[in-house]
Amino acid sequence: MMEIYSYARTYMAEHGNPNQWGPTNWPPEALIHSDIRDGNSYVCVNDDGKVVGTFFFRYGKDIEPTYREITDGTWFDNSPYGVVHRIAGDGSEKGIGAFCINWAYEQCGHLRIDTHGDNIVMQNLVRKLGFVHCGTIYVEEDHYPRLAFEKK
Repeated sequence: MMEIYSYARTYMAEHGNPNQWGPTNWPPEALIHSDIRDGNSYVCVNDDGKVVGTFFFRYGKDIEPTYREITDGTWFDNSPYGVVHRIAGDGSEKGIGAFCINWAYEQCGHLRIDTHGDNIVMQNLVRKLGFVHCGTIYVEEDHYPRLAFEKK
Protein backbone atom coordinates (compact mmCIF):
# COMPACT_ATOMS: atom_id res chain seq x y z
CA MET A 1 0.00 0.00 0.00
CA MET A 2 2.83 2.40 0.76
CA GLU A 3 4.17 1.84 -2.78
CA ILE A 4 0.75 2.84 -4.13
CA TYR A 5 0.80 6.01 -2.01
CA SER A 6 4.31 6.79 -3.24
CA TYR A 7 3.13 6.49 -6.83
CA ALA A 8 0.10 8.69 -6.04
CA ARG A 9 2.30 11.43 -4.54
CA THR A 10 4.41 11.49 -7.69
CA TYR A 11 1.32 11.48 -9.93
CA MET A 12 -0.26 14.37 -8.01
CA ALA A 13 2.94 16.43 -8.17
CA GLU A 14 3.20 15.83 -11.92
CA HIS A 15 -0.42 16.93 -12.38
CA GLY A 16 -0.21 20.28 -10.57
CA ASN A 17 -0.83 19.12 -7.00
CA PRO A 18 2.55 18.87 -5.25
CA ASN A 19 1.37 20.14 -1.85
CA GLN A 20 -1.49 17.84 -0.84
CA TRP A 21 0.60 14.81 0.14
CA GLY A 22 4.13 15.55 -1.06
CA PRO A 23 5.72 17.83 1.56
CA THR A 24 4.57 15.67 4.48
CA ASN A 25 5.03 12.32 2.70
CA TRP A 26 1.34 11.72 3.45
CA PRO A 27 -0.09 9.38 4.54
CA PRO A 28 2.26 8.09 7.23
CA GLU A 29 2.60 4.33 7.51
CA ALA A 30 1.45 4.38 11.15
CA LEU A 31 -1.86 5.92 10.05
CA ILE A 32 -2.38 3.20 7.46
CA HIS A 33 -1.71 0.54 10.10
CA SER A 34 -4.27 2.26 12.34
CA ASP A 35 -6.81 2.34 9.48
CA ILE A 36 -6.30 -1.38 8.91
CA ARG A 37 -6.56 -2.20 12.62
CA ASP A 38 -9.80 -0.16 12.87
CA GLY A 39 -11.33 -1.84 9.81
CA ASN A 40 -11.44 1.36 7.73
CA SER A 41 -8.78 0.53 5.13
CA TYR A 42 -9.87 -0.97 1.81
CA VAL A 43 -8.09 -2.13 -1.30
CA CYS A 44 -9.13 -2.36 -4.92
CA VAL A 45 -8.07 -5.62 -6.54
CA ASN A 46 -7.93 -6.25 -10.31
CA ASP A 47 -9.07 -9.42 -12.08
CA ASP A 48 -5.65 -11.02 -11.51
CA GLY A 49 -5.90 -10.51 -7.75
CA LYS A 50 -3.31 -7.72 -7.66
CA VAL A 51 -3.93 -4.78 -5.32
CA VAL A 52 -4.11 -1.73 -7.62
CA GLY A 53 -5.73 0.83 -5.33
CA THR A 54 -6.46 1.71 -1.75
CA PHE A 55 -8.67 4.06 0.25
CA PHE A 56 -10.14 4.84 3.68
CA PHE A 57 -13.90 4.47 4.21
CA ARG A 58 -16.00 4.89 7.31
CA TYR A 59 -19.71 5.41 7.90
CA GLY A 60 -21.62 6.81 10.86
CA LYS A 61 -22.98 9.86 12.63
CA ASP A 62 -20.60 12.84 12.84
CA ILE A 63 -17.58 10.59 12.17
CA GLU A 64 -15.15 13.09 10.68
CA PRO A 65 -14.02 15.74 13.19
CA THR A 66 -12.68 18.07 10.47
CA TYR A 67 -16.18 18.13 8.89
CA ARG A 68 -17.82 19.60 11.99
CA GLU A 69 -16.88 23.09 10.87
CA ILE A 70 -17.46 24.06 7.24
CA THR A 71 -17.01 27.57 5.88
CA ASP A 72 -18.28 29.24 2.71
CA GLY A 73 -21.25 26.87 2.62
CA THR A 74 -23.01 24.07 4.44
CA TRP A 75 -23.48 20.32 4.38
CA PHE A 76 -26.82 18.93 3.15
CA ASP A 77 -27.93 17.87 6.63
CA ASN A 78 -26.73 16.22 9.86
CA SER A 79 -27.70 12.64 9.00
CA PRO A 80 -25.13 9.80 9.15
CA TYR A 81 -22.72 9.80 6.24
CA GLY A 82 -19.80 7.91 4.81
CA VAL A 83 -16.41 9.49 4.35
CA VAL A 84 -13.69 8.57 1.88
CA HIS A 85 -10.07 9.61 2.33
CA ARG A 86 -6.67 8.71 0.93
CA ILE A 87 -7.77 7.30 -2.44
CA ALA A 88 -4.76 6.15 -4.42
CA GLY A 89 -4.09 3.91 -7.40
CA ASP A 90 -0.90 2.35 -8.66
CA GLY A 91 -1.31 3.75 -12.20
CA SER A 92 -1.74 0.34 -13.81
CA GLU A 93 -5.45 0.74 -14.57
CA LYS A 94 -7.87 3.55 -15.32
CA GLY A 95 -10.95 4.23 -13.23
CA ILE A 96 -9.70 3.11 -9.82
CA GLY A 97 -10.76 6.33 -8.09
CA ALA A 98 -14.28 6.17 -9.55
CA PHE A 99 -14.56 2.49 -8.65
CA CYS A 100 -13.57 3.12 -5.01
CA ILE A 101 -15.86 6.14 -4.59
CA ASN A 102 -18.82 4.39 -6.23
CA TRP A 103 -18.30 1.32 -4.03
CA ALA A 104 -18.28 3.49 -0.90
CA TYR A 105 -21.42 5.34 -2.02
CA GLU A 106 -23.22 2.03 -2.62
CA GLN A 107 -22.50 1.08 1.00
CA CYS A 108 -24.28 4.06 2.51
CA GLY A 109 -26.04 6.33 -0.02
CA HIS A 110 -24.63 9.48 1.63
CA LEU A 111 -20.99 10.32 1.13
CA ARG A 112 -18.69 13.23 1.92
CA ILE A 113 -15.23 13.78 0.52
CA ASP A 114 -12.72 16.61 0.49
CA THR A 115 -9.73 17.47 -1.63
CA HIS A 116 -6.95 20.01 -1.96
CA GLY A 117 -7.68 23.07 -4.11
CA ASP A 118 -4.86 22.07 -6.47
CA ASN A 119 -6.23 18.54 -6.96
CA ILE A 120 -8.12 19.27 -10.17
CA VAL A 121 -8.14 15.56 -11.10
CA MET A 122 -10.10 14.65 -7.94
CA GLN A 123 -12.36 17.70 -8.19
CA ASN A 124 -13.31 16.74 -11.74
CA LEU A 125 -13.87 13.12 -10.71
CA VAL A 126 -16.21 13.85 -7.81
CA ARG A 127 -18.20 16.35 -9.86
CA LYS A 128 -18.49 13.77 -12.66
CA LEU A 129 -19.78 11.26 -10.07
CA GLY A 130 -22.53 13.66 -8.95
CA PHE A 131 -21.00 15.29 -5.89
CA VAL A 132 -21.86 18.88 -5.03
CA HIS A 133 -19.35 21.39 -3.69
CA CYS A 134 -20.61 22.34 -0.21
CA GLY A 135 -17.88 24.62 1.17
CA THR A 136 -14.41 24.57 2.67
CA ILE A 137 -12.96 22.53 5.53
CA TYR A 138 -9.54 22.53 7.18
CA VAL A 139 -7.40 19.56 8.18
CA GLU A 140 -4.79 19.21 10.91
CA GLU A 141 -2.06 17.92 8.59
CA ASP A 142 -1.34 21.26 6.91
CA HIS A 143 -2.61 24.81 6.45
CA TYR A 144 -4.17 24.29 3.00
CA PRO A 145 -7.97 24.58 2.84
CA ARG A 146 -9.86 21.62 1.38
CA LEU A 147 -12.84 21.76 -0.94
CA ALA A 148 -15.68 19.77 0.63
CA PHE A 149 -18.10 17.73 -1.51
CA GLU A 150 -21.18 15.69 -0.73
CA LYS A 151 -23.52 13.29 -2.52
CA LYS A 152 -26.82 11.98 -1.22
